[in-house]
Amino acid sequence: MGLSVTSVFKSVLKILITAGATREMLDPVRFLSNLSSGKMGYILAEKAQKKGHKTILISAPTNLSPPKEIKFISVVSALEMQSVVREYFLDIDCLIMASAVSDYRPLRVAKEKIKKGEDIVLRLKQNPDILLNLKKEKGKKILVGFSLESQDWLENSRKKLFRKDLDFIVANKISRIKSPFGKNRISGAILDKNGTIERFNSVEKKKIAETVIKKVEDLYALV
Repeated sequence: MGLSVTSVFKSVLKILITAGATREMLDPVRFLSNLSSGKMGYILAEKAQKKGHKTILISAPTNLSPPKEIKFISVVSALEMQSVVREYFLDIDCLIMASAVSDYRPLRVAKEKIKKGEDIVLRLKQNPDILLNLKKEKGKKILVGFSLESQDWLENSRKKLFRKDLDFIVANKISRIKSPFGKNRISGAILDKNGTIERFNSVEKKKIAETVIKKVEDLYALV
């Protein structure tokens, strides 16, 4: 594990970070979501703030307490997250998408609680890809993504890196016996557009967050 976090960066950046698992409502009490705890995004926000950067955290529902002294915005759905990200996007230097955004939402949301009875069929509609839709508006902004893959994890993460014009991506692998959700240590790799791959094995999320912020600073210094 060769991740470096030493930095003498002096500029103050405006960093927007997303966290948590979005929820897509089925009816007033049920929703579609995923197992993301939101820890990585919250730790990233804390590390960015401690480095002196102006930090905004947009979070889908989690069981975590909002970080102190950080502008915090709560959202629920993917569409709400997209709306808030767009609201702040023009005035930031960096966007770090650490949230687990639901890929699909129900085509229709029931106004009343769905009663138990016969089997039902859910029709789903694809949610917008927030990072992909910001690609044309990137300019000199630094875009950082996260990926979670169950197969061909490095190659699929590399494709996502280039498809969304990211500066770098933090790739995680998931399997039936090994899941990163809610854990303090994770394994994976950081890939950038130059073809560099920095692998890490069972490393604390705090260390990963420090590395991510350092890489953002290094990239910004080259702009």
